Amino acid sequence: MRVGAKFISILFHPLLLATYLVLVLGHFFPAMLMIAPNHLWLIASIVFGFTFVIPSLNLLMFRYWGSLQSLKMESRQGRVLPFVFISSLYVLVAFLFFYKLPFSINFSKIMVIVSLLVIASTIITFFLKVSVHSLAMWGMVGILLPLVKFSPALLWPTAVVIAASGLVISSRLLLDAHTPRETILGSITGLLVGYGGMMVLF
Repeated sequence: MRVGAKFISILFHPLLLATYLVLVLGHFFPAMLMIAPNHLWLIASIVFGFTFVIPSLNLLMFRYWGSLQSLKMESRQGRVLPFVFISSLYVLVAFLFFYKLPFSINFSKIMVIVSLLVIASTIITFFLKVSVHSLAMWGMVGILLPLVKFSPALLWPTAVVIAASGLVISSRLLLDAHTPRETILGSITGLLVGYGGMMVLF
């Protein structure tokens, strides 16, 4: 059970949110991103590099320098510095996509919302420990929900993401990585920021 829970936690790591989101929208609602289908995997790879590879490498550097006691970041205090750094990086990425790599305006807006999710997790971490896995998954749900009425093809992918969110929360609880309150706080925050961002920007 714990092995499965660890696998789910890795598969749905919060830093993979942006990549999964681009792939889901690109396949099931390509008009939303306004990106040519033959460019989807290239752009998803760029997003993966900026939002997963670079932050992950920097976390490893924090660990090597001793600024991070564990990559699992069990304590709230140990999360603050890495989260601030990752938030800064995501804001920079959103800025670059908006002004330097303008694939499409809708794509850029989605990246802004993803950045807001990261910022929200960082702000909360100054005061409380929160499940960022839950926040990321329900943030994705919040982004997808308003789009279902424009593209019925998104209905089943959104349902799958909701089901996956339940698996992720169960996994985090099984691993004793978070309390129920921390997962609920993350879920509510993610849903509000994701859905609210879509309402404001679109």
